[in-house]
Amino acid sequence: MRQRYEAATIAMTAMELKTKEVLNQQGVHTTNYVPYLSYARQLWKLTRQQNISGESFKMASQVLLEKWASRGQDPDVLAAIRTQVFNSPPPAP
Repeated sequence: MRQRYEAATIAMTAMELKTKEVLNQQGVHTTNYVPYLSYARQLWKLTRQQNISGESFKMASQVLLEKWASRGQDPDVLAAIRTQVFNSPPPAP
């Protein structure tokens, strides 16, 4: 159990570091990181804990993108996190 916890913690930390790199590239000020990291953690939870992938993940990630955009986050930054950190393009129309 301890090994699984350590592996999950390492994977989540790596995801957060990649997310921060994307935020830096997008010019997001560090005071605005928290909601974007929350968005990334929700995407991570979909892939790791709920085992959602493929087209289902694309649709779920689009719903999360719209949720966080409605909360005032930049949709372009959210899309960059989705594509650069999670390697997921937007869903097909």
